[in-house]
Amino acid sequence: MEAEEERFPTLRQVLLLFVFLAQTSAEQKGYSVAEETEGGSFVANLAKDIGLEVRELSGRRARVIFNNNREHFQLNLQTGDLQVHEKLDREELCGPTEPCVLQFQVLLEEPLEVYRFKLLVRDINDNSPVFPKAEMILKIMESTLPGTVFPLKNAQDLDVGINNVQNYTIHPNSHFHVLTRNGSEGRKYPVLVLDKALDREEQPELRLTLTAVDGGAPPKSGTALVLIEVLDINDNAPEFVQPLYRVQILENSPLGSLVVTVSARDLDTGINGEVSYSFFYGDEEITRTFALNERTGEITIIRKLDFEKTVSYEVDIKASDGAGLSGKCTVIIQVVDVNDNTPELKVVSLTSSIPENSPETTIALFSVQDPDSGENGRMVCSIQEDLPFTLKHSVENFYKLVTEGPLDRESQAEYNITITVTDMGTPRLETQHNITLLVSDVNDNAPAFTQTSYTLFLRENNSPALHIGSVSATDRDAGANAQLTYSLLPPHDPQLPLASLVSINADNGHLFALRALDFEALQAFEFRVGGHFPGHLVDISGTGTLSQGYQYEVCLNGGSGTTREFKFLKSVASNHPGSVNGVEENSNFVNGFGFN
Repeated sequence: MEAEEERFPTLRQVLLLFVFLAQTSAEQKGYSVAEETEGGSFVANLAKDIGLEVRELSGRRARVIFNNNREHFQLNLQTGDLQVHEKLDREELCGPTEPCVLQFQVLLEEPLEVYRFKLLVRDINDNSPVFPKAEMILKIMESTLPGTVFPLKNAQDLDVGINNVQNYTIHPNSHFHVLTRNGSEGRKYPVLVLDKALDREEQPELRLTLTAVDGGAPPKSGTALVLIEVLDINDNAPEFVQPLYRVQILENSPLGSLVVTVSARDLDTGINGEVSYSFFYGDEEITRTFALNERTGEITIIRKLDFEKTVSYEVDIKASDGAGLSGKCTVIIQVVDVNDNTPELKVVSLTSSIPENSPETTIALFSVQDPDSGENGRMVCSIQEDLPFTLKHSVENFYKLVTEGPLDRESQAEYNITITVTDMGTPRLETQHNITLLVSDVNDNAPAFTQTSYTLFLRENNSPALHIGSVSATDRDAGANAQLTYSLLPPHDPQLPLASLVSINADNGHLFALRALDFEALQAFEFRVGGHFPGHLVDISGTGTLSQGYQYEVCLNGGSGTTREFKFLKSVASNHPGSVNGVEENSNFVNGFGFN
């Protein structure tokens, strides 16, 4: 049956050694919808069922995710209604499986929360019973006793439950009547019962109409012609050594592999005892997948098996002798799963850049799945061990990639993260997904002067606006956070007219004497220099900037002739490590600047 080609793998339990997050998934009631329901039809109000206001759906980025990655339904964020997105075909979705249940989740991303739902797709009677062939031929010996039963080919109906075949009738019925019997998996098949002995000389052939009727409202039906040829006596029909065969075969077995050999025997001799084998039903799925040697009874693989598509086959084999008598056996073929599916990883959301100093930040949210079964479908997720990140199991098959603590851009500005999903099958299969994360700068480093002490010499009666030296500072931050501005800070002595003595270039830290200095008028004075840059993330000084300040003491040395000089003796950094009572200990470093 074509519908049996479609099988959906069940969701496998994923066991991982990660702690669960605070978010939890809530098991909600199931919904149901009839197949073939028009798109846009109302199914349920999800906002009401999960206890949210409609306006919260957009804010929390709500969406519907089906396990088979199909968009069967859509969530109306304006009303909170779950609506049919496309017509559903129950036979396409579930084949003969009943009930037909689809699993889906409602995902709220901010904050993360997942609600699980089950959707029952109800069958409607949209398919009529169909016989595999329009005509069946039965060869019945004229000596056959009344009460003898003859199996007939059953009709196939893609619907399930009451909408599947429920009853068979035959017309005209002067020699026969039909019984409807229950087969495996709820199938119903007809058997023809002989009521009145046949006479080949009186009537060598009978033509009967077999009708299959389903239980829908109104019911649908299908017919086939049963042609009965009355034969001379052949009093032994082929009989199988065993009526039921059960075998297992790996899904990756090569084409031509032997599945099983069935065997029947006939006590008659000559043509009446020559046995040939054939498939009892003309099921296209069976005949396309397996080959049957009509002489030896060997069943082999004419198509590749796929456990994720079909887990088992029920094959009915007919053994016929040369005179037309037949027997039947059933072969149950169980397909054994092998690890032939690589785990799948789907990224739901991803952040490509985060600021440094961002602890416990979610970088990515992703889901994993593997359609294999057992150990072949059990998965483990991992990342490199030398990274400041961790994977956390969230809900169902969802996982989070989060930072373990604050990052430092100055130590490392970019991370290449490889997420590896490995199944537990033999051999193990894995999938990798690479993520590149950029760390953006925040203002978390104060500027630092390249020297803590300067010694400068200047003769008195110097020229005004003379360049007398420079200071320099660096900052480990980047961009605007590292742009420095130099300035003179207020002196300790409020009477000192600093603005008329010294100036500094705000861009490059160059110092200038603003007027000619006189040793007899001023022997010493102090001033301070600060380096600043604008910042928005960190404020250490309380002024919106990070800064490092130095205080300079200037003294005038006297001498004979024109060799009197001003000397910048030392820097005093009250907030600098290594200072004692506001005076730098290592203050004898000579800059090497010389001035005329």
